[in-house]
Amino acid sequence: MTEIPEHLRKRAEEARQKAEAKKAGGAAAAEPTAAAAAPAADATAAGDSRIPAHLLERSRAAKEKAAGGGTGGGGVATAPAPGPTAAGGGVATAAPPVATGPGGHTQRLLTVVKSGSIQDVKATPQDKVHTWPHLLAVEFVAALAMTAFLFIFSVFVNAPLLTLANLNQTPNPSKAPWYFLGLQELLTMFHPMVAGVTIPGIGIFMLILAPYIDRNPSNKPEDRKFAISLMTVHLMFWAVLTLIGSFFRGPGFNFVFPWNDGLFFEL
Repeated sequence: MTEIPEHLRKRAEEARQKAEAKKAGGAAAAEPTAAAAAPAADATAAGDSRIPAHLLERSRAAKEKAAGGGTGGGGVATAPAPGPTAAGGGVATAAPPVATGPGGHTQRLLTVVKSGSIQDVKATPQDKVHTWPHLLAVEFVAALAMTAFLFIFSVFVNAPLLTLANLNQTPNPSKAPWYFLGLQELLTMFHPMVAGVTIPGIGIFMLILAPYIDRNPSNKPEDRKFAISLMTVHLMFWAVLTLIGSFFRGPGFNFVFPWNDGLFFEL
């Protein structure tokens, strides 16, 4: 036998009691036949309690079957022909056919679940990678390759070392290594405090602030004009000073032309 939920039975019984109370109060209403009374009550109950008509019909059919009024073959009783209601003379709609499974069991829909998964499994695309192992592995391999190259190169090529230093003879001009020649050139133009501390400090401070001033995320050179201009000015400024100190400074660190007086620079 088909099991009807208890809350549906209670709501159907309340709807029937309301329908009987309305029918007893109306003296002009005609009494319908026994076959049409059940669909009319079910339709009225469906209108009052908002229960689907096919659920009320299934409940009524199950009760008739339990009382001995159902079919003998184990099937579900069909809905009778619709008749006029007792209250307003409307027509009750017939219940839709009930789907049955194996053995005549009626399948019930307990709940309706909205389509879609509970959790969002879609991965959000990101343009970032982890430092390890993506970056550090490449840098480690590059460091090993450079170390091997320097080791092999030093075996076959001797370093350009000069003779032993003579305390009684100072070379003229006495130049710093090439990577400090720009700073040495500044010392010929400004006070040591300005040339050695102020100007290099301002340059380094501007390079530190560059990422915070130019916050453009683009990687295209045409979109990073400020950053490229700042770095170009910095490199050209230091490169020009290094070139002057290397090739245009002679004895006494005086300005000379290398094509006239010769080259006073050794690596």
